[in-house]
Amino acid sequence: MTAPHRQAPGRRTAVLRREAVLATVPVAVAALLGAAGPAAAGTHGAAGAGDPYFPLSGNGGYHVEHYDLTLRYDTGSRHLDGKAVLTARATQKLTRFDLDLKGLKVTGVTVDRSAAGFRHSGQELVVTPRHALHKGQEFRVTVTYNGTPKPVTDPDGSQDGWIPTDDGAFVASEPQGAMSWFPANSHPKDKSTYDFTITVPKGRTAVANGVLRGQHTANGRTTFRWHQAEPMAAYLATATVGKFKVEHYTTRDGIEVYNAVDAREARAAAPVLKKLPSVLEWESKLFGPYPFRAAGSIVDHAPDVGFALETESRPVYDSAPGVSTLVHENAHQWFGDSVSVTAWKDIWLNEGFATYAEWLYSEQHGGDSAQKTFDALYGRPASDELWSFPPGDPGSGKNIFGTPVYARGAMALHELRKAVGDRDFFRILRCWAAEHRAGHGTTAQFVRVAEHLSGKDLDGLLHTWIYTQGKPNKS
Repeated sequence: MTAPHRQAPGRRTAVLRREAVLATVPVAVAALLGAAGPAAAGTHGAAGAGDPYFPLSGNGGYHVEHYDLTLRYDTGSRHLDGKAVLTARATQKLTRFDLDLKGLKVTGVTVDRSAAGFRHSGQELVVTPRHALHKGQEFRVTVTYNGTPKPVTDPDGSQDGWIPTDDGAFVASEPQGAMSWFPANSHPKDKSTYDFTITVPKGRTAVANGVLRGQHTANGRTTFRWHQAEPMAAYLATATVGKFKVEHYTTRDGIEVYNAVDAREARAAAPVLKKLPSVLEWESKLFGPYPFRAAGSIVDHAPDVGFALETESRPVYDSAPGVSTLVHENAHQWFGDSVSVTAWKDIWLNEGFATYAEWLYSEQHGGDSAQKTFDALYGRPASDELWSFPPGDPGSGKNIFGTPVYARGAMALHELRKAVGDRDFFRILRCWAAEHRAGHGTTAQFVRVAEHLSGKDLDGLLHTWIYTQGKPNKS
């Protein structure tokens, strides 16, 4: 993600952002079981996944295997009708469980086709099934709901989720906004496959994740069907709606590309989007095979949003991106989307890596070297915002899109590169992406991978750059 413009270079790079092998299954399973969090005692699923920065995000007691979302959005009235069918598996005995859903009216809930009790408590939709669910049991929850979705305001004051635009909606949900438009187990620990069926007025396009399975128009409305086959965290889902010019093609590597561009951004976006296949090919050489079967871009005209997001398989931009932003958001497809964090404090594993991809792209395409970029940043005084908190533990949800997470996170990777040499450094990046593909990773796991592949003790170096307060000494 790139940081709001008011930050430098937080969630959307002002300078740095906008311009500028182990088996996967055990990793993923361990993270999913961990999603049960504090719910181990009793038969009520916890109201949160245990994240200290966002205590109510996600839920305990179950894992969602698949979401089937049917949405109907009226761009004039901004009214949304939704039906969500969640196929889930209990990770403990459950007589009650929660879903994250905020600001929308629920009209009915069933569990395995039997009517279930439900009530809203803040952002939690509390569901009481007719019969207790046993540990390991697969079950299906159907929620019907409607209303006018509104974005979620995050601790840093920015908004995410379903953000209305003059011709539709810009839908980008990091870190909490998924609950503004569908009921979810909304924490990165819980990754699922998705189907979307989205109906909008004729003349509008609805763009979601994955592969377009079909579209048809009848009675003045067009329905789009999308399928995301690879696991995805809820915050990476999108259902962006607008008046878009669309192009689709298949790369020589077999990746299905779908670009949707607001006409007001088309001229500025065209030369950048033309580079997407070469950017994906370049990143694949550095990081390993592209992790999804689909790719593309959603370029909206949303001047009040102020950020872009690496929505899985198809990043969404609030305006025509620069090349650095294109590189950044697509690097996230490996680091953040395929390999997800288990806690928001580890977000530098997403943003530091995507920012360093920008540095590498510049270095290998006639721009500044990574070392020159590093030196310019290091030249900032100790009082600068860059050194205000360590990237590996920002301290609160308010800081997760702050400058240190992006820039100092990238600096930590550059220090690692200097310590181990290019050969081992790029082996580490590829191995990290391969070992945790479609799963999760932590900072401690990354350090172990780096030490194993390089044969060096890196704990001191990485601890200094990732976890210590203040401006580190150069190595």
